Amino acid sequence: MMRRIRTIYSALFWLAAVHLAIAQNTNNKAVVIRTVNTSLVYKVDNDQVVRQCYYGKAIDEKDVAGIQLTNLDAYPAYGKAYVNEPAFRAVHADGNLTTELVYVSAEAQVQDKNITLTRIRLRDRHYNLSVTLCFKAYQQQDIIEQWTEVVHEEKKDITLFNFTSSQLALRASSYWLTSFYGNWAAEMNMKEEQLTEGIKTIDSKLGVRTNQFAHACFMLGVEGPAEENSGTVIGGTLAWPGSWSMEFEVDPLKNLHILAGINPYASQYVLKPKEVFKTPALLYTISHEGKGGITRKFHTWARTYGIYKGDRPRMTLLNNWEATYFDFDEKVLKQIIGDAAGMGFDLFLLDDGWFGNKYPRNDDRAGLGDWDVNKKKLPNGLDSLLREADRKKIKFGIWVEPEMINPKSELYEKHPDWAVTAPNRAIDVSRNQLILDLSNPQVQDYVYNVMDNLLTRNPGIAYLKWDCNRYVTNPGSSYLPADRQSHLWIKYTEGLFAVLKRMRQKYTDVRIMLCSGGGGRIDYGTLPYFDEYWISDNTDALDRIFIQWGTTHFFPAMGLASHVSVVPNHITQRSTPLKFRFDVAMSAKLGMDLQPKDMSPDEKEFSRKAIQEYKDIRHIVQFGDLYRLLSPYEHKRAAMMYVLPDRTEALVFSYLLKKEIYSNDQVLYLHGLEPAKIYTLKEVNKSPQYSRISALEGQKFTGEFLMTYGVRFQMYNEFESVVFRAVAE
Repeated sequence: MMRRIRTIYSALFWLAAVHLAIAQNTNNKAVVIRTVNTSLVYKVDNDQVVRQCYYGKAIDEKDVAGIQLTNLDAYPAYGKAYVNEPAFRAVHADGNLTTELVYVSAEAQVQDKNITLTRIRLRDRHYNLSVTLCFKAYQQQDIIEQWTEVVHEEKKDITLFNFTSSQLALRASSYWLTSFYGNWAAEMNMKEEQLTEGIKTIDSKLGVRTNQFAHACFMLGVEGPAEENSGTVIGGTLAWPGSWSMEFEVDPLKNLHILAGINPYASQYVLKPKEVFKTPALLYTISHEGKGGITRKFHTWARTYGIYKGDRPRMTLLNNWEATYFDFDEKVLKQIIGDAAGMGFDLFLLDDGWFGNKYPRNDDRAGLGDWDVNKKKLPNGLDSLLREADRKKIKFGIWVEPEMINPKSELYEKHPDWAVTAPNRAIDVSRNQLILDLSNPQVQDYVYNVMDNLLTRNPGIAYLKWDCNRYVTNPGSSYLPADRQSHLWIKYTEGLFAVLKRMRQKYTDVRIMLCSGGGGRIDYGTLPYFDEYWISDNTDALDRIFIQWGTTHFFPAMGLASHVSVVPNHITQRSTPLKFRFDVAMSAKLGMDLQPKDMSPDEKEFSRKAIQEYKDIRHIVQFGDLYRLLSPYEHKRAAMMYVLPDRTEALVFSYLLKKEIYSNDQVLYLHGLEPAKIYTLKEVNKSPQYSRISALEGQKFTGEFLMTYGVRFQMYNEFESVVFRAVAE
């Protein structure tokens, strides 16, 4: 293994292999993007073209001169580069199809003690067109945020056809790509494959809820499959909820080119003179400690920069959805509010169905767009429910889907032109609804005002579940001119961001869940406005182990809402033990759809204790570093753990996925502990029937022992689970 690591360090990212090397000119200017542990090096060749020369372990400044020049273009433009896909392609005002970008300048600005912004300005050799490569380096987290800005001063408009956020190039003997795919109720599955010559494209053309079938994330094992705790891995994710594309191209010389950004498909953009076109950011990092290193870097970064108010604990909640669906009234909801308070939850969430009068929201066929309280269901309005929640000392939340509209609604009768649809085509509904055209400033104002009125008239609302249940078909905008229809794919997302920015400027303390029919919109462009996210409508505990396993490779558990539901599960019809359901949900941000009124006295008592125990340990889950111990893709047993950054506490989750006749006794080798510290083990959320680790209860071990010898206990039955805590003296 050490030999392999030395090989990676010495040869992997030295892109100037013999057949690629260009004679070194000591006058070649170098631009270095640095973090504490990494360096990304660009050099300018004698023809003033910027080349990427190195990305890997930190290089001392005095050694940068020794890095050889390569012929790997930092941002290849269409014209001369025929071997590889271009990062940039435009048609100039005079019809010229080609662009030649050369170096103009570079500047670095220290924004604070952790962030440095570097801008490399390129310019076409002939035309008044500038492309600026922007890099925000987060020093302590080793994350690089890269995007591109395009502006021109040609006499007329130009048209952009390709406009990636970045191109990252590597040179190695082999590349192993892990991508994330799925569908509704089956999100974030993982697949690893070796990349060979040619192009592997992962993309979405959906416009809205664009992560339904694939996710804009990747892990890249270099010189071999990506391992969990060792080896070199690169991980990246695109901060954009619109249509996106990632291309992984291995060229004939074995170089890998990674292009990521807005999907250019049907999205050509007409750029006016002096208008700045800014791409979304690709966030990426490199780890020499396997996939786990990538995860911990992203989670640490996210709690400060990637998710809204990542320094505050997340609340537990009870949702009424699976208990009532659309069928409820004030009496039923007050009973559920009382049950939620009695169980010890922080918040009650009222889901879909509370609005609409002319077209009441009694199912998913009507009412979207008419955000007035249904007088038949709630004759005393939301205020009566808010008073009840206040009396029970529990916070109140509510479901909204403000981007959507039912054709059967008062809003559609007034503004059919506000819906996204193509002219001269039949209306194409999905889930009986259409999408409001957020490229239109009037529609942006409407969506914002809907939320503003709801929260202003009901100041007791502490939480919003913001849903989005369909993607774009028959794309068309009555607001955009005929020659700008392809702008819809970009302008919709920009309109969404404009609404969310206004929301957060006024409502800084309201908690908001990002939901999109499950995990259809999970990205770091959107999450800075949201406290948490709903990764899947599938709450089956077994499926959730896999869904959450994939998700947490990039997105932190502190925002991953995970609910205990009824059995048989409403989607899978699978029945699993209550403890198993709780233990899976407790490994993320705990919530519940299972209703106390449907529980036996013993189940209620167990649930109350589990909720309280979660509150005692949630700081470890929500703020700890994640270590994956046993993968459900490779074993019949899955295990993971969280460790506080100061290494004083850890929490371990172990699940048996399939019955073992002679028991499963796989060793759990813990990670991330302080070797010299003494840790006491204590089981969490014990089964009322038995304990698999009773012999370890209260026992003391050094961190070194727990990481070297491990924790050993047997598990037998399908859907067994064990959770235990390790507390340092």
